[in-house]
Amino acid sequence: MERREFLAAAGAVGVGATAGCAGLFETDENTEGTGGEPALVENRPEAVYYPTHREGMKMAGMGMAGDLSVGLMYSYPHRFWTMEAGGTNQVPIRDEDDVHLMVTLWDADTETVLPVDSGVGLTIERDGEVVSTKPPWTMLSQNMGFHYGDNYALDGDGTYTVTVNPGNVTARRLGAFEGKFEDAGTVEIEFEYAQATRDTISYETFEDQQGTEGALDLMPMGNMPVSTVPARENLPGTVVGEGTSGDADFVATVIEDPSFADAPAYFAVSPRTPYNDIPLPTMGLSTTVERDGGSVYDGSLDGALHPDLGYHYGAGIDGVQSGDAVTITVDTTPRMARHEGYETAFLEMPPVEFTAE
Repeated sequence: MERREFLAAAGAVGVGATAGCAGLFETDENTEGTGGEPALVENRPEAVYYPTHREGMKMAGMGMAGDLSVGLMYSYPHRFWTMEAGGTNQVPIRDEDDVHLMVTLWDADTETVLPVDSGVGLTIERDGEVVSTKPPWTMLSQNMGFHYGDNYALDGDGTYTVTVNPGNVTARRLGAFEGKFEDAGTVEIEFEYAQATRDTISYETFEDQQGTEGALDLMPMGNMPVSTVPARENLPGTVVGEGTSGDADFVATVIEDPSFADAPAYFAVSPRTPYNDIPLPTMGLSTTVERDGGSVYDGSLDGALHPDLGYHYGAGIDGVQSGDAVTITVDTTPRMARHEGYETAFLEMPPVEFTAE
């Protein structure tokens, strides 16, 4: 079903009624949907779940900012949730919103999607006049994984210039990434927008699956890579354990390679979403490794990037032996905004504990 067909069918029952903020894990009182979207499923699981619908997207353009490849896409405006001190806060669609703009950053040589810790700047102009300077949120969606996005009001059909400032990659860069992604600068992407073209974007609903645990497949991105991390069996080093917390999967590997750290070994933890192995940046992690009642390591794990690991958290340690007791503590849960299907997961995250293999 295309979105305009859904809107036409739903108009008879009043889609577009008042939207508001949804409390954490509470049943959403808005039973008629927001901004033309299907109503949220009641009593959603505290886990990743199939959303009510999936929207396609159109490519607006691509460019380079220093070493970073930049892709700009757009779709219909849609609801999402930001992280607040007390839980999640639903951001409703405003009447003036025309598009949901999405930015993806990646390394062209390794096709690794990259997070930037300082966020992304974005300016929209038309005919030399500034339309918006609102920075996009760091986001997670089942369509395209990790990206930056927000809903934007435009100024009618026409030609727009979007200036993207990728910010700084402050995560530790390892291997082929060492010394890259500094002083990225900005990139300008020009694209033609017409509401009639936007309204041809695909729009699929999932009446049978919605609200059940699981996830949609990542959408093929054409010339852009998707934001996944290597499967367990493809991680470098020796995998010493794994576990789950808050419905996220954690895989720990030990790499004995001096290029990773100034220590006998590098302990790397790769948190990812279930089903699609999307990385989870913006977390704070620490770990303890104990052996025979004594401490081998007790400290933080820093965010880092490596072509064979993707985004992960790691530290140099003396090593991990079979039988060691390992505890990974989530000091800060992922601070990313979430599209529908992820807003109830990765919130309450108890420690991950395992005995090293």
